[in-house]
Amino acid sequence: MKDISHLSEEQFRRRTGVKRETFGKMLEILEGAHGRKKSKGGRPNALPVAEMLLMTLEYLREYRTYFHIATSYGLSEGSAYKNIRWVEDTLIKDGTFSLPGKKELLKSDTLMEVVLVDATESPVQRPKKDSEATTAARRGGTRSRLRS
Repeated sequence: MKDISHLSEEQFRRRTGVKRETFGKMLEILEGAHGRKKSKGGRPNALPVAEMLLMTLEYLREYRTYFHIATSYGLSEGSAYKNIRWVEDTLIKDGTFSLPGKKELLKSDTLMEVVLVDATESPVQRPKKDSEATTAARRGGTRSRLRS
């Protein structure tokens, strides 16, 4: 695992975006799910579960691309994507870590201000391209320049 054990509480939170105890709870959930997933057999993962969680937290916190994360962990982009999606989906399915839904936000006493911008299209007057008058005048001017 990338060495984050030596970090102080504040540094750990700055690095991962969560407290150590929250990281531990997430890790317990993921290790349980990983054990159930691998109990049927299958190829072992390239990374331990703790590093997959750290990789996911870095992705969410720093908005790094899968390419950058994959190169720093020695994986392919596809493997980084699959690992991050698995961690996110597993934590969402567990339900321990969830954000309030839209209905909860609407119930709250928080005053929200909405600004609307009118971006409707308005027609622009342009000359018609198939107009004979425009074409003839252009041609006439060109011929007169060539003759002189």
